[in-house]
Amino acid sequence: MTQTQNRFLDELAKMFTNAAGAAQGVRSEVETLMRSQAERMIGDLDLVTREEFDVVRDMARLAREENEELKARIVALEAAAKAKPAAKKAAPKKSAAKPKKSAE
Repeated sequence: MTQTQNRFLDELAKMFTNAAGAAQGVRSEVETLMRSQAERMIGDLDLVTREEFDVVRDMARLAREENEELKARIVALEAAAKAKPAAKKAAPKKSAAKPKKSAE
């Protein structure tokens, strides 16, 4: 079987190759445009950065831990306060007589 060159098919192949290259260029231009638009919109939203988010998350974690410690301390102080009146009621009261003032 012999191969013959067909000028029409060669031109058609070149046209498709050029069209594919042009389509790739258009695709990259559209991606660049979309990326810049998305970055602009995100910039307008005033979002926090990852570093700022991590700092605030750590601050919240520390505040929760401190709140838990303070809650435990309050519970302990309330238990101690309830125990003191019971101890005072059990102990007899001392009556101290007030000295009378002398009139001069």
